[in-house]
Amino acid sequence: MAAYMRSVICLVSTERSAFLSRGSGVFAEAKRYVRALKRRPVQVLMPDTETEKVLKPTAGRLAQRQKGGHGPATTKHPKEDFVKARSDVHSTVTHAVIKDHIDGLRFERALPGDKRLARLVSVARSRTFREQQGKILLEGKRLICDALDAGANPQMLFFSTADRLRELPLDKLKRSTLVKVKFEDIKIWSELVTPQGVIAIFSRPDPSRLKFASKGNWVPLSLICDNIRDPGNLGTMLRCAAAAGCHNVLLTKGCVDAWEPKVLRAAMGAHFRLPIYSSLDWDDMEKHLPKPVTVHVADSGCGTDRCSDSEDSQVNVSHKPSKAGDYGWVSTKPNRNMRYEEYDSDSDSDCEGGGLSLPRVDSKLYHESWAQRATALVIGGETHGLSVEAVQLAEKTAGCRLFIPVAPLVDSLNSAMAASILLFEGRKQLLKLLQTPGGKFKAEQ
Repeated sequence: MAAYMRSVICLVSTERSAFLSRGSGVFAEAKRYVRALKRRPVQVLMPDTETEKVLKPTAGRLAQRQKGGHGPATTKHPKEDFVKARSDVHSTVTHAVIKDHIDGLRFERALPGDKRLARLVSVARSRTFREQQGKILLEGKRLICDALDAGANPQMLFFSTADRLRELPLDKLKRSTLVKVKFEDIKIWSELVTPQGVIAIFSRPDPSRLKFASKGNWVPLSLICDNIRDPGNLGTMLRCAAAAGCHNVLLTKGCVDAWEPKVLRAAMGAHFRLPIYSSLDWDDMEKHLPKPVTVHVADSGCGTDRCSDSEDSQVNVSHKPSKAGDYGWVSTKPNRNMRYEEYDSDSDSDCEGGGLSLPRVDSKLYHESWAQRATALVIGGETHGLSVEAVQLAEKTAGCRLFIPVAPLVDSLNSAMAASILLFEGRKQLLKLLQTPGGKFKAEQ
């Protein structure tokens, strides 16, 4: 019996000690929890002067509350101070811009929800925005490097990795805003099939202020694009003009914008190899041409009465069309500014009621001699053809209409293909003339 009582007492004392140990454990945990609440909040390190702006005021307010200074009245519960201080720091850090450096060049890291890339890309694709705000969008290493080398002014550049940024001339990006974004964001807004991870917003360049590395290889040859509506054709023509060493390119108001993304891709950097003047009136066209100059127009049509498939054929220049439709190579679309000249002819082919007709210019094959001094070549669009003003300018400067003989049953060449053939032929004739002792162009200069 005594042994049984001793065992019961031992069991009770064991359970009591276990209970007390658990109780002490709970008490110790509660005590540690209280001590944790009394600790100061974790400081968030911010770069440069942003640390002083963000963290020091919060720490000062917290110190005043703990010391009971002249600041706001201290609360009874330290947990409230901790939660409030932590929320202040968190809200400030969330809206702050995280900045870093790459090779001494400062850039920003786009936070989640940053809409600058989407907003700028979407508006930069609008021609109205580009013309009103004076901004253009360039994408890809090669195009951006060409723009920087020519002296274009970058405003904002988005890149996906540090390696992509280092591929660019960093010394020319010091005044621009650099933003590091995810490659997925660039891929969404990219115009390329294989995005290169870099997109830049530039100020719309002034052709007269750019620095062109190929200026020393220019020839006195200008390209005038008249109502070119297809972006691919215009871009190809700009590329051909740069390759042929043209002095400049002039675009009428009817042309597609030279800074369209599709034009930029097709031109392959030609925008920064020669001056390109956009949205010009015909009255202002001669201001961008040298004096004296001869303006020739490209004839996209090739009727049986004007040419054949043989290069040895002579052009019938006695053909006198009496109305716009007889030309075929001139736009017959109504134009309020269209001016006609009246022929004094008794031919039965004249129009009834006055005999109104377009200006007359002589015809030549493309390989004949036509580039004998400073020359301008007008290429019309495939849909609307040449403007009447272009033919008038050719007549005024004693120019001619050039055409390329094609095989039978072929309507005409693509405008970009015709431009490339005529531009390189004109370059060949001008270089030959310059190399000839006592050449006409050389003597005039």
